[in-house]
Amino acid sequence: MFKTPAVLLLALVATSMSWAQATCSNRGDLDQMYCDANKDLVADTPTDPKKLKNPSTLVFTYTPVEDPAVYEKIFKPFTEHLAACTSKKVVFYQVQSNAAEIEAMRSGRLHVGGFSTGPTAFAVNIAGAVPFAVKGTEKEFQGYNLIVIVKKNSAFQSMADLKGKRFAHTSPSSNSGHMAPMALFPKEGVTPGKDYNILFSGKHDQSVLGVNSGDYDGAAVASDVFERMASRGQIKAEDFRIIFRSPKFPTSSFAYAHDLEPKFRDQMLKCFYDYRFTAEMQKAFAGADRFFPVTFDKDWAVVRQVSEAGGQKFDKSAYDKEQAKAKK
Repeated sequence: MFKTPAVLLLALVATSMSWAQATCSNRGDLDQMYCDANKDLVADTPTDPKKLKNPSTLVFTYTPVEDPAVYEKIFKPFTEHLAACTSKKVVFYQVQSNAAEIEAMRSGRLHVGGFSTGPTAFAVNIAGAVPFAVKGTEKEFQGYNLIVIVKKNSAFQSMADLKGKRFAHTSPSSNSGHMAPMALFPKEGVTPGKDYNILFSGKHDQSVLGVNSGDYDGAAVASDVFERMASRGQIKAEDFRIIFRSPKFPTSSFAYAHDLEPKFRDQMLKCFYDYRFTAEMQKAFAGADRFFPVTFDKDWAVVRQVSEAGGQKFDKSAYDKEQAKAKK
């Protein structure tokens, strides 16, 4: 008796998944598409040469914590350098959300880019991203704090004062904008989702502007975004009060797709590490002047610890669940 096409398809999929599982000695938290045989917590480079990519056009982007068009302009000198250094056409791909950026790398449309701190871990597990650098100086990489801001002329002096108020998180995958608050705020006597309804603004700058305009009573944002907005004149720092500040986290990572051809990948990484930021880039990134080398295993440990403390995971199931919440 012949199997129906649908049944046959299911059988083939199951066989394929079983074969993939059998040939991967360790996967950890990575999606089924990837393997981590060397246990460095990121996807291994494919061993099959046919699965390696050496694109004629290199697609680059930067995390959409603020207006993507602003960063396309700021990174233009670098993308021009990258094009000359790799002898490839380089395009800046404007993404409007963390989810869109992660999906772009997972689907093979994005080759290298900057991911916000929390989305970096999702990109590693879901999209096969391999973090290699953070903005920094000769001595260290740049970091930031989760801060809670309120208007200075408001009555809010402590986290407890925000119970039952209009409080903004940024997006479900954001470290400082959501995951760190979920893990750290209960210790301050405030439980998100219980003591206040979580209002997702979409981006850090929108949270800041929302507090400024009175749409939100308070917001959890990244200190570096807040400081950049103040230095550009978008807001006046003295109009706000910071009522909470967390320990330091690494700022946005730069990560490449795990399936880039090794020789080209190494050439591209050298182009990143050798580059020195323009004066405009240094101003935009709080004095950082280079791409400082990092690894996900070591330098994102604090982010993973916050996630674990908050009972959250960086797998696809958790990501899909949080994205569904954000759309409600």
